[in-house]
Amino acid sequence: MKRSHVISVVATVLVSVGALVGVLVGGLSPLLGLDLRGGVSVVYKPARPVNTATLNETINIIRNRVDALGVAQPNIGTQGGNIVVDLPGVKNRAQALAVIGRTAQLYFRPVLCPVPMGPVAKVGQSAPVLSGLPPSCTSGANFAKLGNTPRRLDKASLPVLLPAVNPSTGKMDLRYVLGPSQLSGSALKTATASLNPQSGHWGIDFTLTSKGSPAFDNLARLDYQKQLAIVLDGVVESAPVINSTSFAGQGRISGHFSAQQAKSLALVLRYGALPVQLDQQTVQSVSPTLGAASLSAGIVAGLAGLALVMLYTIAYYRALGVVVVAGLATTAALLYSIISVLSRTNGLTLDLAGVTGLIVSVGVTVDSYVVYFERLKDEIRSGASIRASVDRGFARAFRTIVAADLVSLIGAAVLYLLSIAQVRGFAFFLGLSTLLDIATAWVFTRPLVILLGRSRTFREARWLGVARGLGMPVGGTGA
Repeated sequence: MKRSHVISVVATVLVSVGALVGVLVGGLSPLLGLDLRGGVSVVYKPARPVNTATLNETINIIRNRVDALGVAQPNIGTQGGNIVVDLPGVKNRAQALAVIGRTAQLYFRPVLCPVPMGPVAKVGQSAPVLSGLPPSCTSGANFAKLGNTPRRLDKASLPVLLPAVNPSTGKMDLRYVLGPSQLSGSALKTATASLNPQSGHWGIDFTLTSKGSPAFDNLARLDYQKQLAIVLDGVVESAPVINSTSFAGQGRISGHFSAQQAKSLALVLRYGALPVQLDQQTVQSVSPTLGAASLSAGIVAGLAGLALVMLYTIAYYRALGVVVVAGLATTAALLYSIISVLSRTNGLTLDLAGVTGLIVSVGVTVDSYVVYFERLKDEIRSGASIRASVDRGFARAFRTIVAADLVSLIGAAVLYLLSIAQVRGFAFFLGLSTLLDIATAWVFTRPLVILLGRSRTFREARWLGVARGLGMPVGGTGA
């Protein structure tokens, strides 16, 4: 039995030290959150009132886009009727903002006729630039009064007048009268940016879903040898002439895109359009200075408090207080290693709320030791020897330790499931450290206390003896 206790203690130390050395040698460390590392925080407001389901759908699409950008552990949630997106450590702010808030509403519309650019007509006045157009071009819509169709009125079922990028100049100096949409971006399955080696222009190659492919071919048959406009967020990106009636489920959006524009566009098309247009309200660059100062202050306060706890436990429990110090060091090494690995593999970030959860967990861990040691005192008061007490005292104390830790775990789980953002971080780190507390109590604290209690040297030592820590005079320690 004594050998198994030695193996358990030594194995725990080797695992914790080995894990810590491994992550340090491997260059792993915890990823810091927005308040500690800095980044971008942006607030979006829906252009029209939406229900909760639409808001949640919008958040999910934004989250998919942000994940594709490689931003570690973003915080995306609601604040009233607005959507708040926190991007810690974002490297390309412009790209991120262009991707996450873009509606990406894609329509395929037949071109009824081109319209030269000119002054937009005021309501109630005729527009000379639109005079003389064939009736088939303006039938069913009063374009003379409407001018360019605003984005909010770009309805799939209505004809529209939209600006277009001129393929010759790359400028938005063309307009088209377009018929109702015959297909939307929901027909797309995937989208990938690529460079056309012949033209030297970037574009987006897309594949269609099983339902979208026949629908696109049917559209091609209807508009064969005619222009088909590819409209993205109210702008005609390209208007190619359909020269085939079968596309085998594939197509390409061409235009004057830069490499970054094409890649960003492909990303937003890949995850679908937002169900509502978002208006950007505020963009705030978050400096890590304040968070870093708070972290430094918190670490100093935490270390000072931890040092006082250690000194008190050693003074009160003597050798058993050393067990507390060793147990906390073991748990700290394991926690750092686990957090570092999760940061690398799952994008876990550590923010101020998470640090708070870790500090709270120290109290939970120390409570476990106090419960165990006080149980040993009760055993001794009942007449048992130290050796007998350490052998059977843990089994009775462990039930109390598990019950107390279970309360913390339940609280952490409820917070994690029902809350968002930083509160979830607090709950996760509190739960993780509490689980480690239970494991460490069984594989490290229990066998080490038993070993110390069975050793006459440690039982009867003058200053750090286990007997003194448990309130038993030296010489009355028992066998």
